[in-house]
Amino acid sequence: MDECLEGLVKRIAGSYVAGLALEDGTFIVGKGFGALEKRSGEVVFSTAMNGYTESLTDPSYIGQILILTYPLIGNYGVPPDFESDGIKIEALVVSQATEPSHPRSMKSLNDWLLENSVPGIMDVDTRMLVQRIREVGVMGGAVQVAESLEDINRQELLRMAREVDYDSRVFEYSAYPKPTVFNEESSSTLVVADFGVKDGIVHRLVKMGYRVVVVPGRLGSDAIFSYNPKGIVISNGPGNPAKMRHAIRLVREIIESNTPTLGVCLGHQLLALALGAKTFKMKYGHRGINKPCRDLITGKRVITLQNHGYAVSEESLSGTGLKPWFVDCDDGTIEGLIHESLPVISVQFHPEGRPGPRDASYVFEIFDKMVRRNGVG
Repeated sequence: MDECLEGLVKRIAGSYVAGLALEDGTFIVGKGFGALEKRSGEVVFSTAMNGYTESLTDPSYIGQILILTYPLIGNYGVPPDFESDGIKIEALVVSQATEPSHPRSMKSLNDWLLENSVPGIMDVDTRMLVQRIREVGVMGGAVQVAESLEDINRQELLRMAREVDYDSRVFEYSAYPKPTVFNEESSSTLVVADFGVKDGIVHRLVKMGYRVVVVPGRLGSDAIFSYNPKGIVISNGPGNPAKMRHAIRLVREIIESNTPTLGVCLGHQLLALALGAKTFKMKYGHRGINKPCRDLITGKRVITLQNHGYAVSEESLSGTGLKPWFVDCDDGTIEGLIHESLPVISVQFHPEGRPGPRDASYVFEIFDKMVRRNGVG
């Protein structure tokens, strides 16, 4: 054991130890927390300073190891601000996981990860990890939390990291396993085609006064149209949209019905693909709650919540009837689309803004007007 490793082991004595391997050969030892588990996934990062409970429960993170760049995670513990029924990330990487001090906290971050069988690693240089990802792009990784350094198999973790192939995975996930109705008393129905919907989207639609039915995307168009929806929302979710052939076919059938449709995040990408556009993998994606976008119709700048690793190719929009609605102010990628003749709009960011910000919540108001023009209210 070399001197650096000996020093590290002494520093974390009395605690769990953890190892993090990246597919490029990087291997880091840190302090373990959460569950004594070994997990692999695509390694991504988020620049959000708060909202970690919403991020960790966002189904879009399924299959991914999340690095949080803010140095102190856990200060306000675990309040009941969830986007699904539990933690969805494969593993968590932070600089420091702290003990909570907040009246809304139900438990510590460590206890929450333990309950959900999710490993975490801290006391590592997250700045270095993010710089590496920004240089070479997202990559496979593996995390193990163990009782001692001798229990961590470096070569096995490196092998697991190199075997990660997130882009080729075909996700057929739904946050709700069966059709679920919200706000039953309303007479006007919106259906959410669920590929991993965040609860914040559902709650925002309910707040608009609609009866909202969340239908798993795998059930197909017959299930969706059996509820006679006045509008349809194509949800967010995990995975490479170009691999989701069933979902693309479903979205194409929805568009052909001429029902007012809003796509969010993955839903935005699926709408574009269904109309003949193409998507591409971004180098390291957009993940955070401080992402600026420009509304090309009004010229307004909005700060948005984003979580995506794929984007719609602007060059592929020719002949689709789609035109850019929002663009990212940092890199110019498309963050929203609007159809020239059909009642179809989409945004790559999350207009519900949970945990925030809510600058772009007016997207829901525009969708509401589209639905009402279709004969509701």
